[in-house]
Amino acid sequence: MRHLIDPLDLSVVEIDRLLDLADKIAENPKDYSQVCSGKKLATLFYEPSTRTRLSFEAAMLNMGGSVLGFSSADSSSAAKGESVADTIRAVSCYADICAIRHPKEGAPLRASNYSKIPVINAGDGGHQHPTQTLTDLMTIRAKKHRLNHLTIGLCGDLKFGRTVHSLIKALSRYENIRFVLISPEELRVPDYIIDNVLKAQNIPYEEVENIEDVISQLDILYMTRVQKERFFNEEDYIRLKDSYILTTAKMKNAKPDMAVLHPLPRVNEIALEVDDDPRTAYFDQVQNGVYVRMALMMTLLEVEHA
Repeated sequence: MRHLIDPLDLSVVEIDRLLDLADKIAENPKDYSQVCSGKKLATLFYEPSTRTRLSFEAAMLNMGGSVLGFSSADSSSAAKGESVADTIRAVSCYADICAIRHPKEGAPLRASNYSKIPVINAGDGGHQHPTQTLTDLMTIRAKKHRLNHLTIGLCGDLKFGRTVHSLIKALSRYENIRFVLISPEELRVPDYIIDNVLKAQNIPYEEVENIEDVISQLDILYMTRVQKERFFNEEDYIRLKDSYILTTAKMKNAKPDMAVLHPLPRVNEIALEVDDDPRTAYFDQVQNGVYVRMALMMTLLEVEHA
């Protein structure tokens, strides 16, 4: 039995194989409409979510399976003080696979240590979000036809952005990747990512504060919102929340084939006028997320399909 807690739980070969399966599902989704018939997905969401939770649920329903779970800690026994370990022990009796989102870093890992079914990390605090990373990789590969030889700009909240941390870890294993880290000083990528991933693997990167200075270099621009829920001080959030807003004026200096990604939800960091630009890919990400999660659950459940 395998879990997906960290993007590095899958090898590059396994990721490529999973993305190939996701591409096949996208081409002919009806061919996979019954591959998980009789299987049950438990969604344990201790933190609010729209896309991730519904994407997991849609993925299982698309494969003929069923879904059970909760969408907030208040509606679970966590409100009574039950531990994650005890919850997953119980859920293991009801479901075949589980997706868990939790505000505490490491909670999905702890759950996996007590689970009798595969556990998927659907986001833990400001730490990791591996299924969003798989979605991002599928979208990048669709737009650029490769996952190597790319300059990736990551912009916004790089300190608390778990999608950013996961994407850096995953892309760091591909050839000739360069990162441009665009953020205010207070929201820079954490030292453990810089030291243990980028510096440890001699991956070129630069940290800048001005998106206009570097947008012309980028093959991918990954925008993120400044996350109010991660701040302890509302004054700091208000001061930083509008640090970066992508507009059509700024897009004029970008490459004709640059792709703009965003894990969503968007607040105001991408102006609505940018949505009409053919280089935007953030709503493609939403659709790809369903296909990737279908492929992932098939893989972890060891469901075979001709």
